[in-house]
Amino acid sequence: MTVASVQNQSEASFVKSMKCRECGNEYPKQPVHVCEYCFGPLEIAYDYEAIGRALTRKTIESRAPSMWRYAELLPIDGPPTVGAQTGMTPLVKANRLAAWLGVKELWLKNDSVSYPTLSFKDRVVSVAISKAREFGIKVVACASTGNLANATASQAASVGMPAVILIPHDLEPAKVLATSVYGARVVGVSGTYDDVNRLCSEIAGKYGWGFVNVNLRPFYAEGSKAFGYEIAEQLGWKLPAHVVVPMAGGSLITKIDKSFKEFTKLGLVEARGSTKIHGAQAAGCGPIASMVVEDRDFVKPVKTPQTIAKSLAIGNPADGIYARQTMLGSGGFAALPNDDDICDAILALAEHEGIFTETAGGVTLGAAKKLVEQGRIGADDGPVVICITGQGLKTQDPLVERVRKPSLIGPKLTDFDQLVGSGTFTGYLS
Repeated sequence: MTVASVQNQSEASFVKSMKCRECGNEYPKQPVHVCEYCFGPLEIAYDYEAIGRALTRKTIESRAPSMWRYAELLPIDGPPTVGAQTGMTPLVKANRLAAWLGVKELWLKNDSVSYPTLSFKDRVVSVAISKAREFGIKVVACASTGNLANATASQAASVGMPAVILIPHDLEPAKVLATSVYGARVVGVSGTYDDVNRLCSEIAGKYGWGFVNVNLRPFYAEGSKAFGYEIAEQLGWKLPAHVVVPMAGGSLITKIDKSFKEFTKLGLVEARGSTKIHGAQAAGCGPIASMVVEDRDFVKPVKTPQTIAKSLAIGNPADGIYARQTMLGSGGFAALPNDDDICDAILALAEHEGIFTETAGGVTLGAAKKLVEQGRIGADDGPVVICITGQGLKTQDPLVERVRKPSLIGPKLTDFDQLVGSGTFTGYLS
């Protein structure tokens, strides 16, 4: 899909204003993210009456297969200038994994094959950088645990825009390389992601750069809604009975909820029972999930995350309270698999469905298994959707000691025969 091909999808913006989630104060569109009166977070408010007149199932289905087929519900004024091909990743019917999990109908929304950097962060960055260019911002930046760094560096490079990426110093080497390769200026910070994020807030105020997940956050976060729109459309314009979502800062789960509500408000999905939205975090860093499991209404920040799921290791999540409200408001719950559970789930997904996910995907599937075992997801409930948000090739280290090592033999047939005789291929021979 080219930029030109989306030119006519939506020439008009349907954004009414930016609105504080806490006090309701409204602002014109600008690169800010908190309310100046109460310091609450800002989000985008739309003219749904006008969108309802412009957007139909037929209109959407006539458009190219990307996240921009829902352009009226995304917060940029013109066509996207980066990421025009992003989105519309596969929704995979997972029959073999369903049997492993213990449910009748299971689907995997697979953003591990997202364009261009193999994670759902391509969606939010596409919106954020397109909006940054509309604002006339010359340099984009981000605080990242890895996938956002890859996406920001890649999409900025695609339009020749300078990018500055700040990361925790101990990030996985593959994710650092997959950021530096695009020419971005990468800065490692001695500290946790939360330390990096605080520094970025100060830099944004001093240097005027467009931090996609700081001062551009209200626009950036809206890109996550496309994940939910696609699930509904790919299920045949229906909502699932359950969806299990990984949580880091907590934004994705709230935006999937918003996307389902918007589609219902606009009459684009069939009316049915509400979707139960469940959250997944690792046991070694679960400040949001633990609120739900322990029945608390406040966040206990995790000072030093201890988990292999580094892409979810945010100890003080910006949207934690709203993520909790989303889960409980929908009738959903949360679960916290440990590192062994995460690795087991990654291997189960790979061996049953041929999909290699990063540790965040292992967290999500591991959490889903716990929710099924607890009866919070019923065996006969359906459809159940699990969100796979990143690619396993980026985080291979946790699995090095868990996969079968290759057999080593000589180059003769007798060498192979000897291997067969050792029982290596039991079950393979007729």
